[in-house]
Amino acid sequence: MANFRNIAVVLPNWIGDVVMATPALRAIREGLTRGDRLVGIMRPYVADVLAGTPFLDDVILWNKKASDPSQRFWNVVKTFRQQRFDQAILLPNSLSSAGLAWLGGAKQRIGYKRYGRGPLLTHKLSPPTQLGKRVPVSAVDYYVALAELAGYEVRSRQCQLATTPADDSIARRIWRDFRFFDKRVIAFNTGGAYGGAKHWPKEYYTELARRLVQDTRNAVLLICGPSEREAVAQIEREVNHPMVRSLAAETPSIGLSKAVIRHASLMITTDSGPRHFAAAFNVPSVAIFGPTDPKWAENYNPHELIVGAGIECSPCAQRECPLKHHRCMREVSVEHVLKTAQQQLSWEADQAKAA
Repeated sequence: MANFRNIAVVLPNWIGDVVMATPALRAIREGLTRGDRLVGIMRPYVADVLAGTPFLDDVILWNKKASDPSQRFWNVVKTFRQQRFDQAILLPNSLSSAGLAWLGGAKQRIGYKRYGRGPLLTHKLSPPTQLGKRVPVSAVDYYVALAELAGYEVRSRQCQLATTPADDSIARRIWRDFRFFDKRVIAFNTGGAYGGAKHWPKEYYTELARRLVQDTRNAVLLICGPSEREAVAQIEREVNHPMVRSLAAETPSIGLSKAVIRHASLMITTDSGPRHFAAAFNVPSVAIFGPTDPKWAENYNPHELIVGAGIECSPCAQRECPLKHHRCMREVSVEHVLKTAQQQLSWEADQAKAA
């Protein structure tokens, strides 16, 4: 199935899944020959995640709720037909993505056989199962399998992102303003779009930040999305230390989050989209897991350590704690995360000495 001239890839909607799709994107890109064209079909914010990467030649924005009519389904179908795609690789499982490729006339339509969309696909896979039940599999592997079915060789499962010069410039200005240049900057990602069940308590972050900056080599930077600005600003106020700062006063963006994580020495994070930025930039991380299974979220970051409470009701994969006690996150102690962070910082120091 090689040597196609015009290839479309429909990208996932979740930020973390987009990052975990980059090994598949890289394999497709590397499998193309001069003159071939790779087009990404995506939500507008997905373009921000992939900004600066070398994978795509063009982008078609698709958002069923967009105010711009060109991004709505039937207009995207029209654009799809005009571009005469030889191959469409569908990373999401949605019926709508299969419908888009089918109505858009793609000669080959490659995806997972789910939600009744099998008849719309020309080449299909079934998700891995055991005794009739789906088994946890990393999204990296899930997408890589589709790239391989499409005829591309996957040489690495390392996630890959890039930053733009504009975002790097803002990150350098933040380092200068906060006097971070001689510090080990530890980025905190306190939020997550999935739901409250993934959240580690705010007061724990406050105490962890206090403990970390007792070591004068350290600084803490709290990143945030638009909905998390007040929360991180409150942590900053409560700690009240010159080396604990937040991005609350900045204009939040995916690009800025990528840039500051890329410049950080360590990231402490929940299982949410920015966690995968650390993997893409080879930044050591401490990932706090509770309601989600790490097997689903494996991003092949060799410098990540996972901490969790290991209680009997997790992972439940629920957006909010069904038992209302939230123990899977509340029982991950500040001391446990602190010791794991110190282990990561010691490893980084050893690597720097070896270099």
